[in-house]
Formats: sequence, C-alpha cells, structure tokens
Amino acid sequence: MSKGRSHKILATPDNNEENLSNNNERKIMRRDIERQRREQMASLYSSLRLLLPLEFIKGKRSASDLINEAANYIKHMTEKIQGLQVERDQLKNLSNSTAFIPGIEISNNCSLNYATVRVSEAGVEILMSSWLREEGFLLSKVLELLLEEGLSVIRCASNKTNQRLFLTIQSEVCDPTRFNLSELQQKLNAMCNYG
Repeated sequence: MSKGRSHKILATPDNNEENLSNNNERKIMRRDIERQRREQMASLYSSLRLLLPLEFIKGKRSASDLINEAANYIKHMTEKIQGLQVERDQLKNLSNSTAFIPGIEISNNCSLNYATVRVSEAGVEILMSSWLREEGFLLSKVLELLLEEGLSVIRCASNKTNQRLFLTIQSEVCDPTRFNLSELQQKLNAMCNYG
C-alpha cells in the first residue's frame, strides 16, 4: 500500500500542474532562445551580404548560396593577393642594387634606363626602369607605342624607388602579324633613354 500511496502522491493535481508549468516554461525558454538565434543569424547574413561585391551576390537569397559565394570571394581575393605579392617581389628584385637584363648588367649608380619585353602567361610583359627626370616620364607615350605595335594593355603598375620609376605592363597581342618582340624592346629602350 505504501507503494500505491507514493504513486498517488506523485499523481496529485498540484504536482501535475507544476510539471505542466515547468514544461511550458522550458518550451517558452527554448522558443525564445531559438528566435534569438534566428534573429542573430539573419543579422549576420545581412552583414555578410553587405560585405560582398555585387558580382558575387547576383540576387541570391538563400543562406547557403550566400556562404558559398563568400567562400568563393575569399578564394578570389587570396589568389589576387598572392599575385600582387609576386609582382611586388619582382619589383623589389628589380630595384635591388644590381638588376639583370639579358645582355646588360646595370647597377643603381648607372644612369642607364631600360626596358625588357618578354612573353608571359598572360601575353606580353614589359618591365621598364627610368630615372625620374624633371620633365617626367610620359607613360602616355609608352601606351601609345604599345597600341601602334598591336598590343592591348591589360594592366599597368608603377613603383617609385630611390628616384627611379619602375613600370610593369601586362598586355595582349591584338595583331600577331604586326608584333615584333625585339623591335618593340628597341623602341622602348630608345624611349627610356632619350624620351
């Protein structure tokens, strides 16, 4: 009988009301926590969406698409940074105390200005170095010459170090019949040395 009474004690109406009240409180608490989590995630997705360039969003609304595009953007920027680091290192190497050009060795003390033209993965790469002059270095003349030679400029980067200007120009050959690598290098060297 004592067992039956203990069950009766557990099954009293007061005890049932307490259990229901505790269950309801837990459900309400779980619901509130979940609502706060959803609101926080929506806010974070919105912030992430604002940080991405439009070409990576392209009207995508789902969270999984947004996260996927954010990962793609991070990969894209990582590759871009690595490319810029390689380019920076190349420019630093050019500005070191001795630079090597096929057939010519020069030092920073030398007054020689030069241009090197070589075939690269992207097309044609032109490296130029010139002392800064009072009249300046006219980049427009170089670009005009490249257009005349049938090249299309993709990218041009410049760096000024120790009163020298270093240019790196990436270009594509538009008209292979008009393009002559050694002739272009001669013209650019003449431009570097004589304006």
